[in-house]
Amino acid sequence: MTYPIDQKNESKVTLVSQSDYRIDTVRDALDLIANVRFQGSGKMLLRKEQLSEDFFELRTKLAGEIVQKLTNYQMKAAIVGDFHGYESKSLRDFIYECNKGSQILFKSTEAEALEALHGLPS
Repeated sequence: MTYPIDQKNESKVTLVSQSDYRIDTVRDALDLIANVRFQGSGKMLLRKEQLSEDFFELRTKLAGEIVQKLTNYQMKAAIVGDFHGYESKSLRDFIYECNKGSQILFKSTEAEALEALHGLPS
């Protein structure tokens, strides 16, 4: 599947957010990573709704496994959505720590996500 790319100078961000792709398993994430890499990009933007709710339930370990795959394949990702509805302190801490790094970011708007991703090294 081909996804649109937002390019700013040498930085390319694949806009998976404009598709109906859904990540329910680690295998889904790996398939997406391979597809984005094939398109020549090392960064992607997703909507929160494209991720299984299991991702946001940290005890399932889906989030950790997906972040590990992103790290292994040197893929940067931003997830766009409203995360205030989640009550879990551990999830809020996870989001906070991720936003301090450069592997996976949680942003409220697509514009914020694109700005952050374009600011990261490829």
